Amino acid sequence: MTSDTDQQRRGPRPETDAAPLPPRPDATAPDGIRPRGGDAAPRGEASGGAARGARHGKGLRGLRRPLGIGIVTLWLSVIVLLPLAALTVAAFDEGLAGFWEAVTAPAALASLWVTVLVSAVVALVNAVLGTLVAWVLVRDEFRGKRFVNAVIDLPFALPTIVASIVLLSLYGPNSPIGVELNATRWGLVVALLFVTLPFVVRSVQPVLIEADREVEEAAASLGATTWTTFRRIVLPTLGPAILSGTGLAFARAIGEYGSVVLIGGNIPRETQVASQYIQQQIEIDRPLNAAAVSVALLAIAFVTLLLLRVVSSRSQRREERDA
Repeated sequence: MTSDTDQQRRGPRPETDAAPLPPRPDATAPDGIRPRGGDAAPRGEASGGAARGARHGKGLRGLRRPLGIGIVTLWLSVIVLLPLAALTVAAFDEGLAGFWEAVTAPAALASLWVTVLVSAVVALVNAVLGTLVAWVLVRDEFRGKRFVNAVIDLPFALPTIVASIVLLSLYGPNSPIGVELNATRWGLVVALLFVTLPFVVRSVQPVLIEADREVEEAAASLGATTWTTFRRIVLPTLGPAILSGTGLAFARAIGEYGSVVLIGGNIPRETQVASQYIQQQIEIDRPLNAAAVSVALLAIAFVTLLLLRVVSSRSQRREERDA
């Protein structure tokens, strides 16, 4: 009895009488859910694993970046930079004076002039008719539309020498339609129009597809004519795409050889283009002249593409400001 009284004065025993404390919820478990014993990893171990995973992923990304850049640089060097460097070295083999003499030779200047003139005409025709073809393919519905759309890409797949044979059989000396363009500059124009057909069409088509037709309908409802709507609304939207496709067509035309080799006739100072002049200089063992004219063509193409890049960047910045 005395022991019971002493026990009451001392209070309840912690081991037996006190109410059990509620379990402390784990920091990583959801509210109200008690993790099973041994299933939850300690907080320090989990955070350490996450940190190691983050460092490992960052290391892989850091490794892939220089590896990818190295592969791209090597590939472009082998395919583009080294051949261009070798061509430039060959063109200046006899110094600047030798290069200038080769480029300014009368036959070389004549071939460059014919090439640039015909290519400019082809680019302008493509700018107009290519835009018209793209408009019809996007805005109009007609039977055989898919076939026409597939034919547009045919010059990309068809060997250009085959195109020259076809054009020669159609517009050559024994033309079945009575039109002889063989050995004329018009024959060059037709051949180059064939190989450059897709550039403007494929540049304008996506822009036309994404164009907002509600603006055109609003202009028409306000009394604007079809020409006014096209000139004030559609043409500013298509302008950069038309210019890009036209520039690409011009750059493609100045270096064309296969499609003009038969129908052009290769008449010096009349229908001989720069690519045919280069081949002629190689055949008569004058590689310096061939390399010099090649560098001149390369410079013309580079300036054209650079101008296209500048115009495209300015139009993009203008659109961002307007937005």
